[in-house]
Amino acid sequence: MANENNNAEEVVEDLRDEISEQAQALVNDLEHGDKEAFLDGFADLHGYDRGQFYLNLPSQLRQQVIDWLTPSEMAEVFDEMPVDDDTKPDELLKEMSPQYAAEMLDQMYTDNSVDMLEELSGHDLRMYLSLMPEQDAKSIRELLNYDDETAGSLMSHDYIAISENDTIPEAMQAVKVAAKEAEQITYIYVLNADEKLVGVVSLRSLMLADDSLELKDIMDTNLIAVGPDEDQEEVAHIMADYNFSSLPVVENDKLLGIIMVDDIVDVIGDEATEDYSRLAGVDVESGDDNPLKAAFKRLPWLIGLIFLGMGTASVIDGFNGLVATAPILAVFISLITGTAGNAGTQSLAVAVRKLAFKSTTNVWKMLLNEILIGCVIGIVAGLTIFTVVTVWKHNVLLGLAVGLAMGIAILVANVAGAFIPLIMDAIHVDPAVASGPFISTLSDLTSVLIYFNIAGLFIHLFGAI
Repeated sequence: MANENNNAEEVVEDLRDEISEQAQALVNDLEHGDKEAFLDGFADLHGYDRGQFYLNLPSQLRQQVIDWLTPSEMAEVFDEMPVDDDTKPDELLKEMSPQYAAEMLDQMYTDNSVDMLEELSGHDLRMYLSLMPEQDAKSIRELLNYDDETAGSLMSHDYIAISENDTIPEAMQAVKVAAKEAEQITYIYVLNADEKLVGVVSLRSLMLADDSLELKDIMDTNLIAVGPDEDQEEVAHIMADYNFSSLPVVENDKLLGIIMVDDIVDVIGDEATEDYSRLAGVDVESGDDNPLKAAFKRLPWLIGLIFLGMGTASVIDGFNGLVATAPILAVFISLITGTAGNAGTQSLAVAVRKLAFKSTTNVWKMLLNEILIGCVIGIVAGLTIFTVVTVWKHNVLLGLAVGLAMGIAILVANVAGAFIPLIMDAIHVDPAVASGPFISTLSDLTSVLIYFNIAGLFIHLFGAI
């Protein structure tokens, strides 16, 4: 029992400060078997906090919660849970009886139950589906068949659809009945006699409409919808552009389901994490704490960059004679390559973001803009380093060579950082794979070539540097 008490204390510490007192009270209710007090206090928590509280409970106390909540009440808790490696939905479901878990999954919103079922083994998935009502299981199987990261995989069947010929009072009554099961009632979707989507009505418009009208008289026929195979990132852009709280998914004008804004928030987070992972050349979302496994996941990209970096080393080796003539040149190699690499990475980040959010339609304008930015940055940085080197080393020629090389290297890196993602996007390769480490290494190579060629030209023209 002492170990259970320690776990209960951890539950309170893991929850947010503003609900810590409520969490402590709920843990005490569980430990003392006070069902009525627990249910009252648990109901007072926000849905998200109920999910977090349940997740952080030790398994013994979670079992007590399972005994006290109905599958329908537990469905509300699981609807608020994120589905990820930390959640471990298979383990949570196995703490319940198969019948209880199946009934709970059936009571959840379909998109949420599908997310959870996707994490299960084939045997467990078939078991839970076999215990659900046949029609509900069929609906879930249809959603499970859609590819990951598509509109079909995100959509829910919990929506309100009404005939276009219904009067306003009939529509209002239908909304009242359907609202018990629907995930949202902000929009009511309107179908014709062939069950095809022909319009949409906001709840506000429905409430303000004259009772003598029919639904088709007030519906908006300017429909924005997506197909089930649409990429989830494109769906996110559409919902962000139009400020929709839900978006219909159609096929041959038939309404298949809707995508809710809460799912799109998750998508935006996932896509941002994915892009950041590629920019960094590492999986930042990996939950693997094993140092050896983590190291081997990062090694392939780094090994590849080593071979690209060997090109830079070969270039420097080819200019050994020049360095022997003017050893001072070696001092500024890392300064020029590092600055150019940073400029290239900045340009890359801007280009990838614009491509990801479709915020640029004129490629040449974007490139011209990056060239102008590179010129401004290159001139300012070049003049700065020219002044510093000239004053520091009392050598105007050296200052000119280093300043000119830095300015040109920054311009080239800036253009490369913008141009390479555009090429990748044009050939349908994710531009985020032109990651920061790749651009930095490529900038090293071009910067060294620029630097030593300019230095060699100065020595050739002036006999020294």
